[in-house]
Amino acid sequence: MLDLLAVVAPVFLIVGAGYWAVGRGAFPIEGAEALMLFAQRFAIPCLLFLAMSRIDLATLLNWKLIISFYSGTLSCFAISALMAFSFFRRAGPAAVTVGFSATFANAVLLGLPIVERAFGEAALDASFTVIAFHAPICYAVGIAAMEAVLADGKSRSETVWTIVKAIFSNPLMIGIAGGLVVNLFNLALPPLILDPVEFMSRAAIGAALFALGGVLVKYQISDRWGEIGMVTLLRLIWHPTLAYVLAAIIFKLPEDIVHGIVVTASMAPGVNTYVFANMYGRGKGTAASTVLIGTALSVVTVSAWLYILS
Repeated sequence: MLDLLAVVAPVFLIVGAGYWAVGRGAFPIEGAEALMLFAQRFAIPCLLFLAMSRIDLATLLNWKLIISFYSGTLSCFAISALMAFSFFRRAGPAAVTVGFSATFANAVLLGLPIVERAFGEAALDASFTVIAFHAPICYAVGIAAMEAVLADGKSRSETVWTIVKAIFSNPLMIGIAGGLVVNLFNLALPPLILDPVEFMSRAAIGAALFALGGVLVKYQISDRWGEIGMVTLLRLIWHPTLAYVLAAIIFKLPEDIVHGIVVTASMAPGVNTYVFANMYGRGKGTAASTVLIGTALSVVTVSAWLYILS
């Protein structure tokens, strides 16, 4: 158990330090938001660029890996959106936001450092494969569903363009795409380009974790406890359980791949869930609450998953 705490504690301590610093006024909330922008728009894209430029393309195209992870992703969206609409009596657009909250795992900010600390770099290829498809699949599903329920008169081509624009204007996707081009064409980058990218990537995880903690301070807890509990249960328990059953039992994938995708699947909802809710102005309270509460509870649930996998 102490070994497990040694893996997860440093990650969540940095998140906690950011939360404490902003909450006590030692660091401005504007600074935390700016640091998050730096991490998400510059440092993490550099990290993903390097990872994609070096990843084994056979791993990237492993359909069993993709099915093992994204079966849970899509089922989380379907279950939570339908429950929000039929059981919690949410209007269609708000139900879609609740569904998106259960769909988008914090695979980058929390997933990567925990996977690396727990299982080493060998398990990271599976995590990077998940991340390569994460934004395209989640945003495509979320935006398509939202545009459909809003029924605002957009044509199918306009909806497709909205999805494509949202995905490929994302700096994370730009970093991933650039790295894949380098990998695919076996390009040798000169040190003049490669060294600054590597320097920037080293700042990614620490800055992102601290900023995540700081940004969480501004989120207010909603009183929709049923929805929050449902989304948290799907994110922290259902998704990793399904990923484990598919990857380890049905497909019998290598241990490193199982470790990478199950731990990534066990991550709390990411900040992008609130970004999505804010973009459409629907379900913001539930989205913000699931990020905050899910991140806090994941200290326990991620430790449990690490124990199971070890």
